Amino acid sequence: MKVWESRMAGALGMALGAAPMGCVSGTAGQCASAAPPPCQAGRPRCEVGEGEQNGERRRVGRVPGGPYSRRGPLSHPGLLLPPLGAGSWFITAPRPTSILPRLPRSIPSFLLPFLRGPGGSRGGAVGGGRCRRRGGRYRPARAAMEGSGRRVVAVGAGLAGLGAAQRLRGHGSLRLLEAAGRAGGRVCTRPFASGLAEMGAHWIHGPSPGNPVFCLASRYGLLGPEAAREENQQVEAGGHPPMPSVTYGSSGKVLNPKAVREARDLFYTLLASTRAFQGSKEPPWPSVGQYVRAEIARTVPTMAGGQEDARQLQLAVLAACLKLECCISGTHSMDLVGLEPFGEYVSLPGLDCTFPGGYSSLAERLLLDLPAGTVLFNKPVRTIQWQGSFREEGDDARVFPVRVECEDGDFFLADHVVITVPLGFLKERHQEFFQPPLPERKAQAIRNLGFGTNNKIFLEFEQPFWEPEQQLLEVVWEDESPLEEPSGDLETNWFRKLIGFVVLQPPEQHGHVLCGFIAGKESEHMETLSDAEVLSAMTRVLRTMTGNPELPPPRSVLRSRWHSAPYTRGSYSYVAVGSSGDDIDVLAQPLPEDPRDPRPLQLLFAGEATHRTFYSTTHGALLSGWREADRLNQLFQAPVPAPQS
Repeated sequence: MKVWESRMAGALGMALGAAPMGCVSGTAGQCASAAPPPCQAGRPRCEVGEGEQNGERRRVGRVPGGPYSRRGPLSHPGLLLPPLGAGSWFITAPRPTSILPRLPRSIPSFLLPFLRGPGGSRGGAVGGGRCRRRGGRYRPARAAMEGSGRRVVAVGAGLAGLGAAQRLRGHGSLRLLEAAGRAGGRVCTRPFASGLAEMGAHWIHGPSPGNPVFCLASRYGLLGPEAAREENQQVEAGGHPPMPSVTYGSSGKVLNPKAVREARDLFYTLLASTRAFQGSKEPPWPSVGQYVRAEIARTVPTMAGGQEDARQLQLAVLAACLKLECCISGTHSMDLVGLEPFGEYVSLPGLDCTFPGGYSSLAERLLLDLPAGTVLFNKPVRTIQWQGSFREEGDDARVFPVRVECEDGDFFLADHVVITVPLGFLKERHQEFFQPPLPERKAQAIRNLGFGTNNKIFLEFEQPFWEPEQQLLEVVWEDESPLEEPSGDLETNWFRKLIGFVVLQPPEQHGHVLCGFIAGKESEHMETLSDAEVLSAMTRVLRTMTGNPELPPPRSVLRSRWHSAPYTRGSYSYVAVGSSGDDIDVLAQPLPEDPRDPRPLQLLFAGEATHRTFYSTTHGALLSGWREADRLNQLFQAPVPAPQS
């Protein structure tokens, strides 16, 4: 997106790609629990044995083939990945070159381990036991948390939390609490039709040596051969070739490609010009939407050579472009997205690519790198108390500044807590989630930044009605204009916010499946409807656009519901009107703020919304987790300050 769509693989007319890394600390309800084993029947052969990692005996897999290639040195500091030689022991899986064609239709093999029931953890069951408060002291929620070293708790097992845990895995007193029964957060792969559906993150945006998600996926052998080609990694940012597409109008006809292209070229020229206002103290308009519409209004007299019908068509295409940009930015309206900071977002080079075995395979490989028992699932956190003095029962000498209370009554005492929950959750819960409340400066940053909803609707068909070469079906409502207010009747017109459908490729793997994208309040309204209502609305849209009233309806539907997910409350972040990149930096700042505090780094903040230039992306989330882990590792190497009297 940006977290799962970011620049939508170059944008719907240039190549539709699709972010918010989703339920970082929770589930979107529609995401199945998934924990793939390192080796699985039907996959390329690998060996399983016992190995030792971090002092623990662990089950590991060994690839019998040659070493995985790694391009290096990598351009981003902190992306130094050790080479993986043939015969070396490590937690991984072989290259998934033929995984999906072998998967059963109903349940992919990599989902089977988590279908054994909630509460489990990779590598075996984790001991239980509630904490009881007795005389101001607390029983540890897990015996494994006992120890004299610094204790770290991370909240949320999305890519930010997993990334932090990966960097801290040599630290024995580490626990990662996840509200859902699976890892990945807004990375969520589900079985659908004969293949897989990405409910959240879909593409690796900018797969090149500077992208840590791409580097890890390459290291773990999770990508296809095309993604690893050096020429694909060198494609300039925004230089994606267009997808073979067709643009349907609401009149039931295919629109003139030349007219569509001219309108789209105008839109992206205007969008690119917004970068000129980065750092401007007085931008001409507060929002991207207002600026773009003002420029469109200025060009209307000369648009389409003054021909009224052609001009109306171009205005309708421009309205569709604004809807697409809403999906990319994760917002209801571009009027909510700040103009001045809009250009701070950075796109990486590389031809956007997908995971043949699903995006969740990356989360599971990261999970397999952690010592058994590190991650506790189905452990939603109720409150985080900081700046305290908490002792465990039977240990008067040890004092902890932070206590993490879970909704099931368990408590975890810690020296440091890495918080990776989505911004949407913080917006809704930060006042009661932290005790004492966050400093006003950080609370204001949470309020200032934007967090919206972008959902997907997957439709499976018995037979395709589109041509084999078509990969993108665009939708344009010919009576719309960016210069007019859209209808506010969500119940009647919610489906008009739909921007189009990507054809999942290849059909031999996925079946005949379309993936639609819809953002904003219309997307949130869609979440309140039944599957039958959504399927009926999509059938009407497709019959209208194709001009075929007899078009067979889809045989099945699957959609995401990110706004309804209680621990996510949306998809991903954007820099709203009235906010700036400075708010992102404030959100990322650890607490306490005083660097002289004898108990530093009690609360650390990670997640896509805390990365100033890669917000809304999976690579931004991963880098933020590494950033906070490195902050702690640096502290652990420093002398421990003596307590103040």
